Amino acid sequence: MTAPAILLVDDEPNIVMSLEFLMRKNGYQVGIARNGTEALAAINQTPYDLVLLDVMMPDVDGYQVCRQLRQRPDRTATKVIFLSAKSQPADVQKGYDAGADLYIPKPFSTRQLMQKVRELLGDAARTL
Repeated sequence: MTAPAILLVDDEPNIVMSLEFLMRKNGYQVGIARNGTEALAAINQTPYDLVLLDVMMPDVDGYQVCRQLRQRPDRTATKVIFLSAKSQPADVQKGYDAGADLYIPKPFSTRQLMQKVRELLGDAARTL
């Protein structure tokens, strides 16, 4: 059985580096996209189990990426966690409306994030 694949989408290199290290250390396969356009291309090529998605990016924002992912019948099992500095209730609601499984405001605890990732991927494994 292969390790679950996670796509990290953030335009902030330091966040990408620390999340990549964290996910690999926890045994996950990791893909990286530095903007929404790269994220959509990566999603088209690879059936990721989980996408960690920033909202504010220079080209295509995270909400659009999530909506496009949710429109694909072959990606219905993919989980989406928004990681965003936008933490107003309206922003959070917009994330869930776009199809997110979870919305975690930045800054976040890596321990809490790993717990949520495991919970979501555990659910994904049980539904296969």
